[in-house]
Amino acid sequence: MVALDEITALLDRELDIAAFEDASHNGLQVGNSGAIRRVCVGVDASMDFFTQAARQRADLLICHHGLSWGDSLRRITGINYRRLKFLLDHDMALYACHLPLDAHPVLGNNAGIAKAFELRNIQPFGDYHGMTIGCRGALPRSLPYERFKKRARAVFGSPLQTMDFGKPTVRSVAIVSGGAADQVAEAGDAGIDVYISGEPKLSAWHLAQEYAIHAVFAGHYATETFGVKAVASLLTQRLGLKTRFLDMNVPF
Repeated sequence: MVALDEITALLDRELDIAAFEDASHNGLQVGNSGAIRRVCVGVDASMDFFTQAARQRADLLICHHGLSWGDSLRRITGINYRRLKFLLDHDMALYACHLPLDAHPVLGNNAGIAKAFELRNIQPFGDYHGMTIGCRGALPRSLPYERFKKRARAVFGSPLQTMDFGKPTVRSVAIVSGGAADQVAEAGDAGIDVYISGEPKLSAWHLAQEYAIHAVFAGHYATETFGVKAVASLLTQRLGLKTRFLDMNVPF
């Protein structure tokens, strides 16, 4: 058993949440009675996630997309009421971390994707309102683009939507997880061979075509499972907590 305050202090410090301006109110969003034995992590603070976590008898939930965004909890009615009531009835705390978990050089979504592709010479990439939240690097060796796409399907375990306008052989890769289709232009300006993100957009198609770059979109959800899994491992290693990633298998 570990005190909730000890866990949140560790996460706040390790993820450096105070350094980010974010629409998400990162950190502890819903408290509990204070004692934590089991932790469940997931991408989204949804009722499906909450219900499955309750079946696991979790005391603390950690997610990338939390409940509190801007003034989203201004009124505790409707779905807000149902979600909060469920957490309180089951004495489950909720911790959320959005941009800090994208950007973290070790625990972050983008760092996790880069590791899965064994990228080398990792550098910051991906400007978001003046903050750098992604990364770029190079494959150990050049690959035919078709082989790269096959590897991407294995890394993400999800169908890909691709914009195939680049070179037949690729090596340099840039990554910004989630909904960052517009960063195709930044990748194009940097001379990157392949840009990876989650959700495609119509405007990205034209950008990829005009920059003659490949763009691979593996799904917002699939590209943002890496960070919460890394946080779960951290809590197990540092505090000996029982943790579990709950996969909602969201196809978008």
